[in-house]
Amino acid sequence: MPENNSFGPLNKSVDQNKHVVMTVDEYETIRLIDLEDFTQEECARQMKVARTTVQGIYNRARKKLAEVLVNGKVLLIEGGEYRLCDEAETGCGRGCHRHRCGRSFNYY
Repeated sequence: MPENNSFGPLNKSVDQNKHVVMTVDEYETIRLIDLEDFTQEECARQMKVARTTVQGIYNRARKKLAEVLVNGKVLLIEGGEYRLCDEAETGCGRGCHRHRCGRSFNYY
């Protein structure tokens, strides 16, 4: 799970209706691909889903990030379909950060 789950502009009061919700699985694709430098194929293996599924999740996540940055909205990270890794001692593989990994089951 992300250590922080809300982000937003600091220089103005934010209308509570102006927020974007990013799911935990969308967050995980951003983390694995953009921060950990995974390919989409490696990300898909880590999340145990098809590469095309990762591509769709990643595209939705990037659009949400752009909307937050360009339009000054608040980003909330919550919900979605995922499973935390249960290997608390060793993590779940390359890129497992603080023993967490997303796993999605069904998509739209």
